Amino acid sequence: MADLSVNICGIDFKNPIIPASGVFGYGREYEEFYSLSELGGIATKGTTAKKRTGNLAPRIAETPAGMLNSVGLQNGGIDNFIAQELPNLLQKNTVILANIAGSTPEECAEVASKLDNTDVHMIELNISCPNVKQGGAAFGTSCAMAEQVTSVVRKATSKPLVVKLSPNVTSITEIAKAVESAGADAVSLINTLLGMRIDVNTRRPVLRNNVGGLSGSAIFPIAVRMVWQVANAVQIPIIGMGGVTSGENAIELMMAGASAVQVGMAVFTDPYAPIKIINQMQEFLDNKNISSVREIIGTVQPW
Repeated sequence: MADLSVNICGIDFKNPIIPASGVFGYGREYEEFYSLSELGGIATKGTTAKKRTGNLAPRIAETPAGMLNSVGLQNGGIDNFIAQELPNLLQKNTVILANIAGSTPEECAEVASKLDNTDVHMIELNISCPNVKQGGAAFGTSCAMAEQVTSVVRKATSKPLVVKLSPNVTSITEIAKAVESAGADAVSLINTLLGMRIDVNTRRPVLRNNVGGLSGSAIFPIAVRMVWQVANAVQIPIIGMGGVTSGENAIELMMAGASAVQVGMAVFTDPYAPIKIINQMQEFLDNKNISSVREIIGTVQPW
């Protein structure tokens, strides 16, 4: 059987499949279906310095090939995460990526600093959050802000730092190069695309927040394109995501340049999706007589 193991930033993953932040909670509900040790890793729900209640409902809306969400980073805060959730996660024999966020660079650094004293394996910094010091613009929409927040967080932790990039930009390669120069050990992409639905009967947006993040199979070709572009622009590893629903989708992202793959909305329609994707990848590689999944990373041959 083909070897599915990968190594990112010196951390060994038994396979490249990771449930994405926000879809898997802290894994407790999914343990009813399978052992979390079967996963390559888990990206935890986004954690902030203090407890957040999130946005007002409705905050989920269906779309023809995906969904919009504006949950608003509802979470119990970093102290609660370290005391109540992380100890359980660290017993699951899989890599834990602690996803963090904040409204200022200093808040992000505070969260990262607290995680530095734990046994969490990696930190995933979400830079799609609005920076209140800069008028509400998302950290990840300008090179200067992306570089600033990455630099501040880099100084706050010795953990491998993965920066999660927003696709809502003119050039994602420039953002990727900015965070690489600021000390990011890896990047993950893509986060959700900004979208909107309107109730034609009430003439109001379906989401109480008016707009939300679009995820699901509709965004998969955009994810492939952006992963490929970033892979040709930076030297650090890439964790790809965005609309992955099958093993072949995961293989495609890895051929584009990803070293591992996060699975998001597919988990909502089928809780077994990550396990099925792992098995499908294994079958694909075995059928092609490929001995290791690492052999396919970045092997796309453009015309």
